[in-house]
Amino acid sequence: MTLVETLRWLVDIPSVTGDEAQIATAVAERLSAGPRTVRRRDNTVVVGDPDDRPMLLLAGHLDTVPSQGQGPARVEDGRLWGLGAADMKGGLAVMIHLLEDRSLVDADLGLVGVFYEGEEGPAAANSLGPTLDAFPWLTEAWFGVVLEPSDGEIQVGCNGALNAKVVFRGVPAHSARPWLGENAITKAGEWLARMHRFPVREVDIGGLVYREVMAVTRAEGGVATNIIPGTFTLNLNYRFTPDRSISEAEAKVREVCADADEVEIFDVAPSGPVTVDHPFVETLAGVSGARLGAKQGWTDVARLGERGVPAVNYGPGETAQAHQVSESVDLASVEESFRALRAAVHGAKSTASS
Repeated sequence: MTLVETLRWLVDIPSVTGDEAQIATAVAERLSAGPRTVRRRDNTVVVGDPDDRPMLLLAGHLDTVPSQGQGPARVEDGRLWGLGAADMKGGLAVMIHLLEDRSLVDADLGLVGVFYEGEEGPAAANSLGPTLDAFPWLTEAWFGVVLEPSDGEIQVGCNGALNAKVVFRGVPAHSARPWLGENAITKAGEWLARMHRFPVREVDIGGLVYREVMAVTRAEGGVATNIIPGTFTLNLNYRFTPDRSISEAEAKVREVCADADEVEIFDVAPSGPVTVDHPFVETLAGVSGARLGAKQGWTDVARLGERGVPAVNYGPGETAQAHQVSESVDLASVEESFRALRAAVHGAKSTASS
């Protein structure tokens, strides 16, 4: 198959989070015919073996967000359209072709791929971390590349992500006699006004600017049109910069939410370390011509960094296409990502041993 044919094949296999069995089986069966060992852990596929060479770990998630009515994959005007085309089946296609490339089998870098489930859901259900723990030799990788769409850049690090349930409590009463109760929704008004004006915090790390933001993303309160609401529950989403640890991020949320009656932090993922001076970054930048950029969103560069594997985000497509109804990927970027990564693996002869 060509890269485009592989991408079309992947897009036409449904793989919404929680339903990755079919695509995991398809990827495992295809790569079992290639030159590398294939292992499977639930619906995660590990391709390759440890040896005496420095290891380059390629990582990509198999799942997509739920369908918004997208049809079968189609190619038009140099782009392929379909659910997951950009996020991140374009990257998966590049991974498959790199792992099938027999010219890379004897390269100075050992190549390993991890195709994992559960990335688009809650952080606790992401299977990359448990897979790294199940195969600890993966954490000995010299370097890692997460093939999320990266806008033609080598995107370094990533912001952390945190979700918190923020609750304001009042006293229910008949809406004709509101003085007999306390309105939980309007009680939150001053806090919501501050959140509406919450400033963006910019942090320069290694010459790259990361932006820290907080946003209220959900709200629920009230039981009837004639009852003063006794509870108002909101979701606060916090994207914290790589200079903050998880404990510092949690402390910041509790400080910001001091006016609330209850704060429950229920979903948190660490930020990714900023790696700009690794030899593979220099090699990849040289062969691709791509500039370094800051990763504003969260990616599994953070999970690799937690386990001591330096990594960057570098994959085909535009980040703005992720989760769009009309999601598509530029086919030239798929070809370029494959070409650049293949050249970087071949070009790492002198740096991998140093």
